[in-house]
Amino acid sequence: MSVPVVTFFNNKGGVGKTSLVYHLAWMFSEIGNRVIAIDLDPQANLTSAFLPERDLERLWDPEIPVASATTIYRCVLPLTEVGDIQEPITTKITSSLFLVPGDLGLASFEDFLSQEWPNSLGTGSLFRAFRVLTALWQVAQMAAKQHEADMILADVGPNLGAINRSALIGTDHVIIPLAADLFSLQGLRNLGPTLRRWREEWRKRVDNWTASSFPLPLGSMRPDGYIVQQHMERLSRPVYAYEKWARRIPGVYASSVLGEPTALDTFDSDPNCLARLKHYRSLIPMAQEARKPVFRLTSADGAIGAHSYAVSEARKQFEAIARAILQRMGQLETAEMDRCP
Repeated sequence: MSVPVVTFFNNKGGVGKTSLVYHLAWMFSEIGNRVIAIDLDPQANLTSAFLPERDLERLWDPEIPVASATTIYRCVLPLTEVGDIQEPITTKITSSLFLVPGDLGLASFEDFLSQEWPNSLGTGSLFRAFRVLTALWQVAQMAAKQHEADMILADVGPNLGAINRSALIGTDHVIIPLAADLFSLQGLRNLGPTLRRWREEWRKRVDNWTASSFPLPLGSMRPDGYIVQQHMERLSRPVYAYEKWARRIPGVYASSVLGEPTALDTFDSDPNCLARLKHYRSLIPMAQEARKPVFRLTSADGAIGAHSYAVSEARKQFEAIARAILQRMGQLETAEMDRCP
């Protein structure tokens, strides 16, 4: 039985997606889950959030033998020649949180994914086509099996390319981070139809290989909600520009992603809204310097006075988001949060 994959996806960049994955990976592990975080963005920003530069230099050292599968790209690299997927060598973050590091080299794998997509509808031997197309999912499942993980969190780049298509066909649950602006809404309008198309096209391919010789992902890509991020507040109220675009999110999400009509004009009562995530301002660079999530900052890191209160609030909010996602995944009966806190 495969371990559920949760992918955080938006084809609009700059919405705080990687920071969200980073913080939730920590939070899920802190509330009792064994977590695999996998960096499927060729920019490898999630990996650089977890690891200091000296570790990155070691991971990406071109002198390391190719057989040492220390990054996602090294795991799938043999498929570009005559080999098979390599068992990942994960990086331990804590006793319950493990990372499959990203790699800028992953960008070169995109051509192979594009090539095998039409081949998977062929009539000949389909082993290679499906092995390549599901390679990212296979690596994630291998890592989960190694550590008896409960869940896999995937970070992907902000685009609709072949790498993300392969990441999404291996995804059970999709969480969409958003900013309340015109660009994010336009990205949402593109994303919904793309998810539906990829889901349908993957089902055709699975049906085409009736005698598959290894497990294949279902490609369910179920949208489990959105998180609105990075708004600034005055007197604990979002600024006007934020509210202007935020009112449009429920309708665009319902129509574009779910294919359903809605009359909602606020996400305060939208069941698809998982949270409104505050912008933690000066805590972010402080956390980056300490290489830890904002809710783990201490006085030794400079979190004193008002910062200490903000750290406490961040912990409550990220825990509420994590529990809401677990509820959507069917792993909790109730979520200990208000709608869009």
